[in-house]
Amino acid sequence: MKRPASKSTRDKAGDFDGPSARKRGIVTLALPRGRILDEAMVLFGRAGIDLSPVEKAKAERRLIVPLEDAGMRVLIVRDADVPAYVEYGAADVGIAGRDVLEEQDRDLYEPLDLGIGRCRLVVAEPQDRPVDEAAHIHLRYATKFPEITRRHLQARGIVAEIIKLHGSIEIAPLVGLADRIVDLVSSGETLRQHRLREVETIFPVSARLCVGRAAAKLMPDRIDDLVARLSRALAAG
Repeated sequence: MKRPASKSTRDKAGDFDGPSARKRGIVTLALPRGRILDEAMVLFGRAGIDLSPVEKAKAERRLIVPLEDAGMRVLIVRDADVPAYVEYGAADVGIAGRDVLEEQDRDLYEPLDLGIGRCRLVVAEPQDRPVDEAAHIHLRYATKFPEITRRHLQARGIVAEIIKLHGSIEIAPLVGLADRIVDLVSSGETLRQHRLREVETIFPVSARLCVGRAAAKLMPDRIDDLVARLSRALAAG
């Protein structure tokens, strides 16, 4: 029969649970799954913060990971959810791509560009059906980023219908759903495979450290220390 955890063990684990974590000086970090998480582990390691327990947690499908030595805990969430966790105080800091942050436009500080998860947000169209913006009366753009797309088109003086999709953006022009797409591109190989060409780059994308306003006020020393350590790691890297 498994013995119950001792009181000291329970207390130690409790330090990393719930809203009491911030009161105890524990920084909660929201990390997205996938490529950014993998690159963040390397960067944080250079900053002297060991995220290797997160790798083990991924294999065990755990989503909350205490980092006792660093006085932190990690929440593993979807990339699009990171800003919400930080803005509403469930996490003190997070890592999110510029695309996610600009699309959601939440009330957060962004003190540091981490230079990881690099790609670019582009407009693309079929290679054999280039769009004549002056001649088209009713253009349609398919994208995961309707707000960014709306602002970009507005700045260009282009009137178009924006169709929000959640995946498989590349096929939208091929099946007649849209004339163009706005999507993230790294090497451009996916566009080429679907016979699409880049028309223009809206902006380059990389992951950024975002900080909640409450956390910045309640634990400024911990936040400043984290930013400084990551900044030194970036400069040395």
